[in-house]
Amino acid sequence: MTTPTFPFLRLLAPLLGALALALAGAAHADIRPLTPAQCAEMGARKVITAGNPVPCARLSTVSFDYSDFDGMTRQGSVVVLDALAPEVESLFGELLLRSFPLAGAQPLEAFGGDDQKSMTANNSSAFNGRPMTGGGGWSKHAYGAAIDINPLHNPYVTHAGTAQQEVLPPAGAANLARTPAQPGMAEEVVGVFYDHGFLIWGGNWKEPIDYQHFEIGSRGFITRLASLPKAQARAEFARYVARYRQCAHPAGATAASADDDAPEDTSLRDQCAARLRK
Repeated sequence: MTTPTFPFLRLLAPLLGALALALAGAAHADIRPLTPAQCAEMGARKVITAGNPVPCARLSTVSFDYSDFDGMTRQGSVVVLDALAPEVESLFGELLLRSFPLAGAQPLEAFGGDDQKSMTANNSSAFNGRPMTGGGGWSKHAYGAAIDINPLHNPYVTHAGTAQQEVLPPAGAANLARTPAQPGMAEEVVGVFYDHGFLIWGGNWKEPIDYQHFEIGSRGFITRLASLPKAQARAEFARYVARYRQCAHPAGATAASADDDAPEDTSLRDQCAARLRK
């Protein structure tokens, strides 16, 4: 299966975030560690607790510009594990370059840590110190290692196609038909997320199906990154990303064509992601 994409741009994945900023002129992007005041605010709003698997000191705010659905440039931010922050900054820079629209991007404290409210607002987000939807252990969001985009356009679905089907947010039921892809749907940017180390997409899952959700890998891998000093963790994650890019974009594979409308080799992309994710 193939879908339209931008092969020449994929060759430049490490530079796309910076290029997006250059093209946007006054575009804004930065990375900052959370301050004690921010951590206290997150605690007061139940976004993080003392039992969270990653301490607030290991989280960073990534701020960026994005295109909204009217083509206007807005400012947003997400909170992620500090080891991932440079790739997340570059990822959102590439989304801006591609004019991929986001409805909004605010940290979960803007919604009192309520994931349902955030989804209803079609808010793109990352860190939230909560259990997995449906119960169980910690969500990957509680590690700052997962990103949700445009939940209304990319809903979470359980028991799809049965009488027990449930869609979150409920209004997302209007977007269960995934072809042809509409603006803001995750299918258009799976390759972008993969190129920045988010090698698991919930849209590939069988039960539940979580179209909005991207994460970097296993709980063991995430825990290892969180256990390492920040600089060492960033270096390990950078190697992880580089191995995927080398697999998915082998030297010369797309260099012969500068046609940005040429199809992406999604089979190779998915094979590399499955083989290299930890």
